[in-house]
Amino acid sequence: MKKLAAAIVTIAGLTGAAMAENRIDTVRPDAPELAGYGQHPVGVRSLQLTDEDRVDVLNSTEAVVRGARSFAAELWYPAADGTSAGTAYQTVLRDGQTAVELTGRAARDAEPAAGPFPLVLISHGYPGNRYLLSHLAETLASRGHAVLALDHTDSTYSDQAAFGSTLFNRPLDQAFAIEAMADAGALDPVLEGLIDADRAAVVGYSMGGYGALIFGGAGVSASALDLPFAPPQDLLSQHRAGSDTHEDLMDSRVKAVVAIGPWGMNTAFWDAEGLSGLRVPTLIMAGDRDTVSGYGPMRAIFEGARGTERHLLTFINAGHNAAAPIPAPAESWPVSESLGWAPFAHYADPVWDTARMNNIAQHFVAAFLDLHLSGNEAAAEWLDLVEYAHDGVWSEDEGTRTPEHTYWEGFDRGTALGLRFESRTQGE
Repeated sequence: MKKLAAAIVTIAGLTGAAMAENRIDTVRPDAPELAGYGQHPVGVRSLQLTDEDRVDVLNSTEAVVRGARSFAAELWYPAADGTSAGTAYQTVLRDGQTAVELTGRAARDAEPAAGPFPLVLISHGYPGNRYLLSHLAETLASRGHAVLALDHTDSTYSDQAAFGSTLFNRPLDQAFAIEAMADAGALDPVLEGLIDADRAAVVGYSMGGYGALIFGGAGVSASALDLPFAPPQDLLSQHRAGSDTHEDLMDSRVKAVVAIGPWGMNTAFWDAEGLSGLRVPTLIMAGDRDTVSGYGPMRAIFEGARGTERHLLTFINAGHNAAAPIPAPAESWPVSESLGWAPFAHYADPVWDTARMNNIAQHFVAAFLDLHLSGNEAAAEWLDLVEYAHDGVWSEDEGTRTPEHTYWEGFDRGTALGLRFESRTQGE
């Protein structure tokens, strides 16, 4: 009887999945002020990028081999006035096989608005793909950014390969993507004048966060080079703290880094020297129950990066899926035959509602980029907060805030619970 009941539940789940509308654009009524969509309609285009000369990590076991490295990419951007909202994204689940359709608000191949717009690069985890943070991409584009997300080769659901390739290539992929977008008109004449790559930011989740920290100046430690999963031929030494090759990777066009659940400190990829090299204003987001990257190690990144100003947003009782992934598609609920577990766990958190976390992430990233990419100094007030949200005081007199009011800026009364926000200045 139990087996029959389980079969019925599975069939019901599959039937619901086939009929599901997997929306990435949910904005809850309790979302903070800068969450959700801004003043621009959104366009989206698919691109194919190729770095013609990159080390081929997978084939460099006997000697260093070089060749072309190609990426599928998605570019979200402010679209021309009057553009109608709504598109569907065709992708696959965590198992790399199950087809899934996502629904958002971007219009496929829409005419761009008059630019230029600051560039934001979004970098997924291992494994992942370019749609994993598509909720954030759409909302940032609606607020006046050109947002590029890559499918990082050897690191997607469909082509996941040896971890050493991701360790070596992730910051190089990010650097290459920004360089490619600096001349986006050469890829597609429609993009001419759309993107201002001189004002760029990198948003990375998990291994994307690892890459963003290296790209932002945090060179890896000597001990990281000897780890058993490091790439062959001592390739990781290219990113070692203090090396000329790591210094050459730095790009002054990158004005801000957002690292969500950044992986690496849990396996000593950075030491004090490496962390002190981070030179770009950084926002870290983390769940304090993260068992993949480890909350203690992520706090160590925050505390040790004394070479720049930085912030740490903590989702209390959240795990590694805090803030970044889209809501779990309905197709992810049944157990996958190839994985042996339900892909739902790849997207969802046991405690927090995903759409709620997405909205909070959208709010803080919007504020952070408004400050560091757009130069809006007034945006700093969104980041000047009482450390624990539950300690904030809501105080108004006939709708006007009193001097005693310390509740988190942009959040309605009682809606910031479960959050902690910390800041450090350069040198602190």
